[in-house]
Amino acid sequence: MTDLLSTVDGLLIDIDGVLMLGEEVIPGAVEAITALRARRIPFRFMTNTTIYCRYTLLDRVRALGFDIELDELYTATYVAANYLRERKAGTYYPLLLPDAQLEFDDMEIDEINPEYVVVGDMGPGFTFTRLNRAFRALMEGAELVALHKKRHWRTSDGLFLDAGPFVIALEYAANVNATVVGKPSTEYLQMALDDLDLPAVRVAMIGDDVEIDVKGAQAMGIQGWLVKTGRFRRSDLGRGIWPDRTLESIADLTA
Repeated sequence: MTDLLSTVDGLLIDIDGVLMLGEEVIPGAVEAITALRARRIPFRFMTNTTIYCRYTLLDRVRALGFDIELDELYTATYVAANYLRERKAGTYYPLLLPDAQLEFDDMEIDEINPEYVVVGDMGPGFTFTRLNRAFRALMEGAELVALHKKRHWRTSDGLFLDAGPFVIALEYAANVNATVVGKPSTEYLQMALDDLDLPAVRVAMIGDDVEIDVKGAQAMGIQGWLVKTGRFRRSDLGRGIWPDRTLESIADLTA
């Protein structure tokens, strides 16, 4: 662990694909987090998961054995809700599952003339009717906010379309550009860096997405460490993005 972490003073750690895959814990992940805490190495968890509000995700991760505190957890839903609050938003139209909408409980849902359209992951809930309603709102002047633009995600059942393809469809149809609040947003990453109170060059991002996690981190001067779990595919290593480290899994931290 000393050799692997000698170049950093803190870590930003993805959750899906790094700590767990669906409801399955990646072998050695719980022990790695326990070891980091024992060594007093500061870390923050950063996820683009859009299915849950932050409190539900915290309960879910803790139930799987991870020692995580609420103030260590950053989610795309949490950041999106803060983004709207900072702009004093009163109404929004969610392309979000019900649990994720709990982050926005102080705002009204408006299906006709919202101030914002917020897009996360809905799985089969991405129907033509809902997408067309969002499109019409954008044509009437609503701002498009994307929790992220990931292309796909992996579960134990295989690959699934993520929110990105639907965000791109709405951008194209309404001729607008979405504001992306999740990774690789610099504002999102900077929020966690400020919380760690560490310079970017002394922090590493551990993720399973070579584009979102590794490239996004490196663009800010943060080291990008790629794990070969989750959505990783061997072809990721031939895309012209060079991770600062490539790990078999986060368990390598304690190997």
